[in-house]
Amino acid sequence: MFASCVSAASVGILTRLCALVLVVAVGLGSELRVRVRLADGLVTEEVLEADSERDSISLEFKQGDGTLITFVADFKQDVKIFRALILGELERGQNQYQALCFISRLSRNEIIPSESMARLRQKNPQAIRLAEERRGLEQLTMSAAVNLSQASQLSSHVHNMCSEAREAIYTRESDVKHWLDKGVDGSIFNVLPQTTEVAGFQACHSTKDLWQPCLCTYSLRLEWYPCLLKYCRSRDTTGKGSTYKCGIKSCSKGYHFTYYVPQKQLCLWDEET
Repeated sequence: MFASCVSAASVGILTRLCALVLVVAVGLGSELRVRVRLADGLVTEEVLEADSERDSISLEFKQGDGTLITFVADFKQDVKIFRALILGELERGQNQYQALCFISRLSRNEIIPSESMARLRQKNPQAIRLAEERRGLEQLTMSAAVNLSQASQLSSHVHNMCSEAREAIYTRESDVKHWLDKGVDGSIFNVLPQTTEVAGFQACHSTKDLWQPCLCTYSLRLEWYPCLLKYCRSRDTTGKGSTYKCGIKSCSKGYHFTYYVPQKQLCLWDEET
């Protein structure tokens, strides 16, 4: 999708530029597979897909512990969805896997548009990609649960993404207020107990009783994704200048979610070590 090496040799300039480039390729598929290195040093494959008709982008990869992370950006509704499918601890009474979904508003400068994503290609698929910019960790306090049966009001992608999570679909109070102002039915949301220890709930990592309610945390990182378009300048024979899309900037970003769970059994990864 991206690696194109361009030699620029002119008077006083001897530079070889290797850049991720934007290629207009009519008729080619929109799926992109990128090798990236995770924080633990392991290399994984990200699968990025763009759907120009639905104006959305999805990104999916598997972590070293087997957790499957999926991210969807819905530009039509300005919504982003994170899903984690976490392998359960069968010996501790958990199911084979546990699903979590986190939904919040999407900012326009978070990721490139779907039509641009659909045109990305890479010339060296075996290369291990490193993000050019490491963006700061975003802390999200998820203070409301989302009713799956009505969640299509937020995004048509929620049902497919979060059907396995069902009772574990979360969003923020500020997002709830935003959607209510836009006319979303309030019955879609269920306010959770206050997600601070002041409310009387301990953090799950310091709770000993597996059946006690507590405040769970979950962290994930998108190690590589196209966050911005790059523009180059050119001049025609008359010397008139113009700009054109010539590549992308890649970013890495972490997310830290805090939310209420009715029992620590639903948050076994959040333990003191």
